Amino acid sequence: MAIIGIDLGTTNSLVSVWKDGKSVLIPNSLGGFLTPSVVSVDEDGSILVGNVAKERLISHPERSAASFKRLMGTSRKQNLGGQQFSPEELSSFVLRRLKEDAQAYLGEPVTEAVISVPAYFNDNQRFATKAAARLAGLHAERLINEPSAAALASRLNNTEKDQSFLVFDFGGGTLDVSVVDCFDNVIEISAVAGDNHLGGNDFDQAIARYFCQENGIAFDLLPSVRQAALLKQAELCKQALTEQPQVLLFQEEQEQKHSLLLTRELLVRIAAPLFQRMNKVIARALSDSGRSIREIDEVLLVGGSCRMPVVRAYLSHILGIEPAELGSPDTIVAQGVGVYAGIKAQDGEIRDIMMTDVCPFTLGIASYNDEKDTRPHMSPMIERNSVLPTSVEHSFYTLSDNQKAITVRVYQGEAYYTEANLKLGELEVEVPPAPRGQESVQVRFSYDINGILEVDVHNKTNGVHKSKVILGENTRLSEKELQKRLSELQKLKIHPMDREENRLVVARGERLFSEAGSELRERVGAYLAYFQRALDSQSPSLIHHAREQANRFFDSVERYLFDHQVFPGRDYEPFDEDEED
Repeated sequence: MAIIGIDLGTTNSLVSVWKDGKSVLIPNSLGGFLTPSVVSVDEDGSILVGNVAKERLISHPERSAASFKRLMGTSRKQNLGGQQFSPEELSSFVLRRLKEDAQAYLGEPVTEAVISVPAYFNDNQRFATKAAARLAGLHAERLINEPSAAALASRLNNTEKDQSFLVFDFGGGTLDVSVVDCFDNVIEISAVAGDNHLGGNDFDQAIARYFCQENGIAFDLLPSVRQAALLKQAELCKQALTEQPQVLLFQEEQEQKHSLLLTRELLVRIAAPLFQRMNKVIARALSDSGRSIREIDEVLLVGGSCRMPVVRAYLSHILGIEPAELGSPDTIVAQGVGVYAGIKAQDGEIRDIMMTDVCPFTLGIASYNDEKDTRPHMSPMIERNSVLPTSVEHSFYTLSDNQKAITVRVYQGEAYYTEANLKLGELEVEVPPAPRGQESVQVRFSYDINGILEVDVHNKTNGVHKSKVILGENTRLSEKELQKRLSELQKLKIHPMDREENRLVVARGERLFSEAGSELRERVGAYLAYFQRALDSQSPSLIHHAREQANRFFDSVERYLFDHQVFPGRDYEPFDEDEED
């Protein structure tokens, strides 16, 4: 049975498999490789995933959710159409759809996957990703860091020389920077750094908010439909700047016209705080690796947001190296995860590759300087960027006279005071009463390649020994809760793939109806009604013909709206209409 690889992204997700001696991307039901990481609840209660759900972000914002990867590992829930969903539950719907696409492609059941995650995901975020896989009916023992997957795909295609990479992985919602050494059959991760709340979506937000600021509009007070429409226009303008030196963001609302001339230079100014955050991440990765930029052979771009010319220019400026594309930024992680899935399946066609990884955050315990100390500080056990697997042991002593127990509280993070770090769990060990400082416990942290942390605590005097796999109880579902939620989610009907083409036409028309002005709405509505009549006929030939006509008209409307919003002065006749049969 095949093991699939999944790149579970903030904006888009992909699925791959090792087949016929190479990593193969698996198409979705619409024939594309990128499945938008968007979920929407239809009016009948069924779950819509991917392209159809993305179209509904504007027309049905109260029923749709995107960018929930950023919330992984938190207890925040989103209300979609009166139903509450956690981030891992929303992610599980995306994983279920990718699993269905893989099963349709392979012609066999799929039960196991390797899933990529940002290198800077903490322990709770990684566990939430595994929980999402469980809810989708997938066993995901192994998570692989996204930059590591990109380096693996790149190395497999270029084995001629030893190289040191700086992998710049900039997606829709997260930024990871890794220093990677490739030599012989070894891929060694030297250091990772990241920002889990910095991505291309933040550029969209920056553009939209600057537009509002310049036009005297309060972005946060706008209705959700108008916010979504403005963010979509900001994204279109950002993408247009890839080819154009300047674009005009234009909005007309209740006979009021608002505009912003956006150039690449202005975007750099608007997004200056975002570039400063990028710089900090790059500097930390290089510092932790003990390298200077002169010791880096190539900068490898990963993630769709790397397509922005301002990002490329910024990297060239601060690093002095022209970034390289050793594969498509959109797909290279998925290809690497597919390779790793083949390695995990012990496919004999893959040559022996050894890949090391590192611990992205410091792991430690809370300790005190003396009895008067009221704020526990972090005593590091496993330093960030330690090569995995690793095991470390230290001694800790009693703080008070006649102390009867020592509580070991486990934290993850870089702050001096533990209150600013992430608590993962705790365990307590009894010690014989004695003057302070005379009794102690030996604490051992063992952390493996799958992100499993085991803590052993031992008191030599009384021989008491306790061991615990730390699971971050505060934010995680118990096995019983997980099984209960799995049963509940399985009852929810995911919209069938074989009807997705038709559902996409409807969702697209509804979105264009929301975006269009009064002069276009009537015509968009007429095509929606025309297509609905074809669906009601249940005639495959009529439906196919109506779908072709509706899509052709909607393409024309898309071009018109884009030109009207980005190049409003352009003289353009958009419509290529057929007579409705």
